[in-house]
Parts: sequence; C-alpha cells; structure tokens
Amino acid sequence: MKETVVINGRTVGTGHPVYIIAELSANHGGNFDRAIETIRAMKESGADAVKLQTYTADTMTIESDREEFRIKGTMWEGKTLHQLYSEAMTPWEWQPKLKAEAERLGLDCFSSPFDATAIEFLEKMNVPAYKIASFEITDLPLIAFAARKGKPMIISTGMASEQEIQEAVACSQSVGNDQIILLKCTSAYPAPPEEMNLRTIPDMRERFKVPIGLSDHSLELAIPIAAVALGACAIEKHFCLSRKEPGPDTAFSLEPQEFRVMVDTVRITERALGTVSYEPSEKEKTSKKFRRSLYAVEPIAKGEVFTEKNIRSIRPANGLPPKELPNVLGKHAKSDIERGTPLTWNLIETKNTAKED
Repeated sequence: MKETVVINGRTVGTGHPVYIIAELSANHGGNFDRAIETIRAMKESGADAVKLQTYTADTMTIESDREEFRIKGTMWEGKTLHQLYSEAMTPWEWQPKLKAEAERLGLDCFSSPFDATAIEFLEKMNVPAYKIASFEITDLPLIAFAARKGKPMIISTGMASEQEIQEAVACSQSVGNDQIILLKCTSAYPAPPEEMNLRTIPDMRERFKVPIGLSDHSLELAIPIAAVALGACAIEKHFCLSRKEPGPDTAFSLEPQEFRVMVDTVRITERALGTVSYEPSEKEKTSKKFRRSLYAVEPIAKGEVFTEKNIRSIRPANGLPPKELPNVLGKHAKSDIERGTPLTWNLIETKNTAKED
C-alpha cells in the first residue's frame, strides 16, 4: 500500500496534516482582480492549495442546440453545455498569473485539465500535480497522458463504479505513475449529506491501496470533519467570496469565514485522532491521584476487624486499589487507624496470630 504522495515537497497521506484544497472554479465571475482577491482570501482562510480548471467551451463540447446538449435536472437547468462552459471557464492567459500569486502566498497551485492541450499548457506552467475531475475518470487516454508527465495524480471518483475507479488507478500505474490520491466524491450540486456515504473512505483505502481524500460539494462543515475522522488525507472544497454573487458554482461553495472554521476544525480533528494508545496521556497522569482507593472511614482499633462499615472505596487514590476490598474485609487491623487514613498492607494483619487451643 502506498501511504503517502508528495506534492511540491508537501507529504500527503497517513500520519501527515490533511491537505486542504480550495477550488476557484468559476467563482471569479469573469473578473481577474476578483480571482486574485479570492486566492488571497483562500490563503487567509487556511488553504494549502488552489485548484483551477483548464478548459474552453470548445475543448469540453460543441455548440449545439440538440436536446442531448441541453442541461436538465441540475442547478444549470436549461443551459446548453457550451453556454455553461463559456460562462464558467477561467481564461488561460490568467492562469500563469494566478499561479504566481498563489505561490507568492505559499500556496500550491494546480489544475484540472480536460484535454491534452490543457495538459501541455499546464506543463509549461510547471504545475506540481494534476487533478482529474469526476466526469473525466472514464477518459483513460486523458489520465494516461497526464500521468506520463510524472506529477502526482489526484482523481475524483464521483459517479464512478468500483471497476471504473480500478481502471483509472491501473491506467496511471501502467504508465509508471503510482503517485495517486483518490477523492471520494458525490457529483451532485450541492451534494446532500445522505448521499455522501463517507464510510466508503476506509474501504477505498484498503481496496485501492492509495491515499484517500474527499471532494465535497456540500455546504456542510461536519462532512469534511467526519471524512478526516474516517481517514481522509485531503479535502477539496469550492471557495467563493460570497454566495450572494451570481455564478455557476457559488451555490455549493464555502465563503471565507466558513472555510476558515472548516480548516480550524480539521486541524483540531487530526490532532485529536492521534495514534492508537492505551497509555494515559500526560494530562491524565495528573488526574490518576483522584481515582478511588480504600480508606478508613471510622476510627479502627488495633485488632478490630475490617468491615464494609469502617472501610470504603473513596477518592483519592492514596490507598489500596478498590479491587483489594474482598481481600481486606474480615482481616484485622495491625495497629490503631485514624479515620481518613489510606489503607496499606502494613496496616493489615495478613496472618492469623490468634492462639490455638
């Protein structure tokens, strides 16, 4: 099993900080300055990486009014595919500048390519990784072309069957690239919690033998936290400055303050997960003295029998452990014992000293 993948010098996987990816998508609204402002807000909100999308309407589809090119049953109802992608694309001439700004801020910056021309363009930008979108997971030639570049491959699995995921992983591996992170994903916009099936995350890790993350299109902050608790090593969320602004993706994007809360809670969660341990923590060690133990709760004279009336299990833990109570009852005091004295074996007559007839 490959436990980790290195992206731009940052190790992602088991035992390492969760890799937080902020997706710009179309949330620049066609304004370059807005895109720069959004990337700066991503940094302030705790992201580790910025993800772009590299396509044009013509590399995604063709302009057609035929019924099959018209979107139905989603938030983009009524538009043609070409209209949607024309509206949502990030101009290619912006992308080197956006990457430069992200890197100036200490953020990784990579993209989802949707055809070979996008991959060649991104190679000239020297992106540190490639993200394969859920809708492209069955495009094995695209995956192979990207994988041959030798960069880490982050592959979303929305809509994919187990066999399709296995084929995508095998495709990357077949061209010599085993630097793969799979993202559990539900390709609904926004995605309802009851369709997330996060219990699949640990199963994916065992089944595909690669690090697993989450691409989350919900607005719920609890979902990425649950994913991290189940072993997710990366979280991808769409990011916008405000959902009040119109745009094809704002309805399922987090605003800066929400993203910040998510990141902070993820960081707390990963610290809390820790390691498998049955030893008391350093903080717990100071509390052990307040456990129960056996104490004299009445004055006890020398030779007097210990009973449930004159000894009890109480706090603190200076005396014998409570499990010794059956071994103490019925025995005799070796000396006078004041009320409030912790019982120890040297206060207890352990041998029968009575004279025999």
